[in-house]
Amino acid sequence: MSDGDLISELYAACYRRLVVQLYAVTGDLHEAQEAVQEAFTRALGTPRRFAGLDNPEAWLRRVAVNVARSRHRRRRVLDTLLRRIGPAPAVADRSPEHLALLAALRELPEGQRHALALHYLVDLPVDEVAATLGVSTGTVKSRLSRGRQALAGLLADPDTDTAIAATRSTGRTDVRS
Repeated sequence: MSDGDLISELYAACYRRLVVQLYAVTGDLHEAQEAVQEAFTRALGTPRRFAGLDNPEAWLRRVAVNVARSRHRRRRVLDTLLRRIGPAPAVADRSPEHLALLAALRELPEGQRHALALHYLVDLPVDEVAATLGVSTGTVKSRLSRGRQALAGLLADPDTDTAIAATRSTGRTDVRS
């Protein structure tokens, strides 16, 4: 049996069971499905190593739980940042808060801005952000940390309130003009 066949059989045999288990952990069916799918995707990335596991379902469960936890932590950090500027918009729009966040992101160095956007807005794991940007995972972690600190400072800065007021009156995102 090939490695791909093993993963296909395992998918058919335990996908639903894993989703139910993750649903109990996350409380969100969509999040549970995403986490389990990500676990299977990671298994497909290293099929020979995966085939050598004694209990592949336990490995998938552990990976899925870790994925769900990581996504929850990233979402919590983003929610905290968005709360500093007011209620988070339900949809990306041209609300003053959204425009202020975009203006604050533009103030960051390019590396930090890209890392924050890919990790928190696109929801990519750190290793995928690193691969996308062509840098090490340590560099991505550093950029995320520094970017969060800088963004928090910009959003708490009284000048940001001026930026929000400017976007309300003009509807423009370029607050430096």
